[in-house]
Amino acid sequence: MSYRKWIFSVPIVFGTIALYDNANVSQAAGLQAPEKSVILIRSVKQDFDYVTPWKRQHMSQGSGSGLVIAGKRILTNAHNVSNCRYVEMAKENTAKRYPARILYVGHDCDLALLTVDDESFFEGTAAFDLAGIPKVNSTVSTYGFPVGGDRISVTEGIVSRIETDTYSHNASGRHLVIQTDAAINPGNSGGPVIQDGNVVGVAFQGIREADNIGYLIPTTVIKHFLTDIEDGTYNGFGSMGTMFYPGLHNTSYKDYLQVPPDEDGVAVIATLMHSSLESILQAGDVMTRIDDYNIDNDGMILIHGLRLPVSEIVDSRQIGQTVELTFYRRGERMTATATLALNKPIFDQARQYDRPPRYVCFAGLVFIPASRDYLESWGPKWFREIPFTLRYLYTHSAQLNTDRQRREYVVLSAIMSDEVNAYAQEFRHHVVESINGTKIDGLDDVHNAFDQVTDGFYTIKFMGNNRLLPIDAKAARLRNPSILGKYQIPAEARLESTP
Repeated sequence: MSYRKWIFSVPIVFGTIALYDNANVSQAAGLQAPEKSVILIRSVKQDFDYVTPWKRQHMSQGSGSGLVIAGKRILTNAHNVSNCRYVEMAKENTAKRYPARILYVGHDCDLALLTVDDESFFEGTAAFDLAGIPKVNSTVSTYGFPVGGDRISVTEGIVSRIETDTYSHNASGRHLVIQTDAAINPGNSGGPVIQDGNVVGVAFQGIREADNIGYLIPTTVIKHFLTDIEDGTYNGFGSMGTMFYPGLHNTSYKDYLQVPPDEDGVAVIATLMHSSLESILQAGDVMTRIDDYNIDNDGMILIHGLRLPVSEIVDSRQIGQTVELTFYRRGERMTATATLALNKPIFDQARQYDRPPRYVCFAGLVFIPASRDYLESWGPKWFREIPFTLRYLYTHSAQLNTDRQRREYVVLSAIMSDEVNAYAQEFRHHVVESINGTKIDGLDDVHNAFDQVTDGFYTIKFMGNNRLLPIDAKAARLRNPSILGKYQIPAEARLESTP
């Protein structure tokens, strides 16, 4: 049975950890009164609409928890402030609310850093210290402002499991998580989880179908985020961009790959195009070691006193840093140094926030890049509902695409009905292959293609469909301003997505 992860928001949840090095903020190793440094966060957000990408959805309000950290900053979950229009904070036992300012957001690790410009906000608070990873079966306390009351809530629980899992906020990144049976409810998100007065994690998500199962972001992930932003920019977590197969339990397979009997490791299925290891590893290689860590036949290493996936080493590095690889190729032992970079898939499986969707609307035909956000516009059961071509590309394009020129897939997502585009509805949600014979490798290509022809027809070809969609070029250009006005579309295109 599969379970759905959810984030602890009301409907958005916030949390802040305060760590200060200022004279008016006390610094203490192990806070004696941590509740004074746990913050209530309230926000107003407005999500983007991927059906009509020039619009936003209705505004909504949410609240959550947080804690203050060094430099008069407040740590919370990214999902508490994503697509945010306004955010404010309050301390325990006070009615005053302070406008807050977002400094950095890491959607891939569900963390955000905020501040309050009014320095009086920090009076009476103290900075939390970040501790290490708690031991399994040890007790932790979760602080926050969950639903059901106005006061701060403290619950205790046991650390039951430490492993890697998907962070549901962006639905793509997998990082280390700590599972606890402490009662964590909507409103707890971003609140500190404390052991011996120090922070061992930040509450952030749970499982809908299960009681008393909550998840924390461990301090290893938090420290990576805080180190990343030291240069003034958040870059994110790197990726090796390699697909592995843990098949070396099969001795015949190990012999086939010419790996010594006393060596363990994982077989390389493929390296993704433009990835960190594309020029280093090949299909059929067997990776046996990363840095000083031996890789077992399940693709696991021993790190932090735990058996974790090899990706934990990658998560411990910043973009631009390196890892040392040991691998076998046709029986020969080889070593290489790999520089970590961001993985940029041509079909983005991660949810996007804080940036409006890109689009082109010409002659009432709306084109957008294929993305998870677009697919989720089908509703909760989107994966079942979407057309086969989109489902196939979403699942397999990263591995199977061999087109080095392709930047993304472009979909005819909607049709603003008009006489010039009559009978085009059947092509809705199809992936564009070419326009007038020009291959479409990205949204810019669509915009450029419509600028090339002034007479005759635009002929649009779609993947997996032999039928063409012809649009009268002269009529399209004549009707385009009227269509934009009729449907209140402010611009024909948005080709750049900036916050």
